[in-house]
Amino acid sequence: MLSHTEKSKPSDRKLSKPKILNGLETARLCAAVSLDKKAENVLILDVSELTSFTDYFVICSAPSERQVQAIAKQVLTELKGNGRAPIGSEGFEEGSWALVDCGDVVFHCFVDSMRCYYDLEGFWTDAKNMPLKEETAPKSAPLLH
Repeated sequence: MLSHTEKSKPSDRKLSKPKILNGLETARLCAAVSLDKKAENVLILDVSELTSFTDYFVICSAPSERQVQAIAKQVLTELKGNGRAPIGSEGFEEGSWALVDCGDVVFHCFVDSMRCYYDLEGFWTDAKNMPLKEETAPKSAPLLH
């Protein structure tokens, strides 16, 4: 038993705060989760210069309603796990299209026919298509003597 003077002291360790994801990191997280769940034709559109309601769209498709639901639910779970609780979501029940709105990122998952019907890529043709992963700086070529 510890005496009054021998009480353990609080640890000097600081609790680390989880990193807050910015918009592009959030978009890439959505894309990565989608790919892990076998989404097809995943893309990230930078619409920050074209609209004021969001900065990025993440768009993907799946061959079935059940897969659309599974992809969207996993994206929702991963966002919450990374401190990005969405401000809204819809379409989960029907499954032909699901949307998760994080404010600066809006994630869309469609069955193939609905993606063609809504044609977000066609509507936002002026948007910049972003790489799904962070680009790394090109390695310099070795010097030849």
